Amino acid sequence: MMILNTKKPFFFAKSLFVPFTFCAFFLVLNSCASSLGSGLKTGDLLFVTAKESGLSGAINNVTQKQKNASFDHIGILEKNKTGAFVLHAAPKGGSQKQNLQDFLKDQAKDGQRVVVYRLKPDYQKTIPQAIEKAESMLGKPYNFNYILDENSYYCSDYIERAFRDDHIFKLEPMTFMDPKTGKINEFWQEFYRKKNLRVPEGEPGCNPNGLAASEKLNRIKEL
Repeated sequence: MMILNTKKPFFFAKSLFVPFTFCAFFLVLNSCASSLGSGLKTGDLLFVTAKESGLSGAINNVTQKQKNASFDHIGILEKNKTGAFVLHAAPKGGSQKQNLQDFLKDQAKDGQRVVVYRLKPDYQKTIPQAIEKAESMLGKPYNFNYILDENSYYCSDYIERAFRDDHIFKLEPMTFMDPKTGKINEFWQEFYRKKNLRVPEGEPGCNPNGLAASEKLNRIKEL
């Protein structure tokens, strides 16, 4: 009479279960990662919603132009064979090329959302040159003064420069006026006082809300 070893098949099945679980886990991760870039195109502009306080709130307070647009950061998307990346200028890291997944995680940590805007068809032809220009500006430090110079960039400045040769966006006189009081916002008075600089009211510049208001863009979706 043969006596079956019932334990052996059990351990064999258990040994298969662990790698199967990991395989399934990584398949889910890969699926999530690929879905992040689904429907997005190179040249799409990723706008980050503004916070209600601090520097983010202060930027939005003096620049918001539309009820449905309240942004304090912007980057441009580049998709290639190796993945999806965001080219942007940020306080941490300056002008950089960041993986899309990491970019979205950073915004989620701060409780901020990302809204996709896309150039209208008539302006799509400007994207390759803009990406090339954005790549050439990588590695520059962040411009913490928000006064234009050639050695550092802030977020909207970086994007405006990328498209400058094709005049997609334009510089406008900056304002730091509180719309409720008609006076220089107290945050910005203190901000520039600490830097021993005068508030650059009226000097040329740009901001995420101003770029989002461009008639050359369509709002696509929120990620």
